Amino acid sequence: MQYIILNRSKPMEPLTQAQKELYDWLIEYIRSTQHAPSIRQMMRAMNLKSPAPIQSRLERLRSKGYIDWTVGKARTLRILRPDPQGIPILGAIAAGGLVEPFTDSEERIDFSSLQHSNFYSLRVTGDSMIEAMITDGDLIVLRPPSAAEEIKDGTIVAARVDGEGATLKYFHKSGEKVSLKPANSKYKPIEVSAEKVEVQGVLVGIWRVL
Repeated sequence: MQYIILNRSKPMEPLTQAQKELYDWLIEYIRSTQHAPSIRQMMRAMNLKSPAPIQSRLERLRSKGYIDWTVGKARTLRILRPDPQGIPILGAIAAGGLVEPFTDSEERIDFSSLQHSNFYSLRVTGDSMIEAMITDGDLIVLRPPSAAEEIKDGTIVAARVDGEGATLKYFHKSGEKVSLKPANSKYKPIEVSAEKVEVQGVLVGIWRVL
């Protein structure tokens, strides 16, 4: 399991629609061609007849920290802010009782060491996993278990209990019973029938902002 402790970075200034249109086009162009476009190419792509609007948008993108270039040298434009991909934050999960997570993804976290198309993230609420170094407010990164995967005892999982909600706990199974155990002596394990438990994610990392 990976523990990733990061400092909070200053939020990027939002883009206007025109700036975002050019920025998105620049990302795709540079990604596909491996070099920067000319002003004339940008004009054609944006359906503009004058270089002035392009130059203005480029200056604003640069001042906002999205792009940069070397003054006096042609085609040195480079992207500073990565293409917004990363791992979606799908809601919250209780490290305590049981809560209902939601699946409307508005935020994403982006770090290449855990980049994977199936990974997702939940924000921890509660303190039942503090002895596992998982605290309230942490973002946990999870992977969905495969259909044939047998979850090992002691694995930290996001588990959904029918009719109750979801929780983050150590997984233990004995016969037809599942015990979802906390990492905090203040809390008792959740003991349920195995048929009522769905493991929705296996913990692979933690994102903590200091």
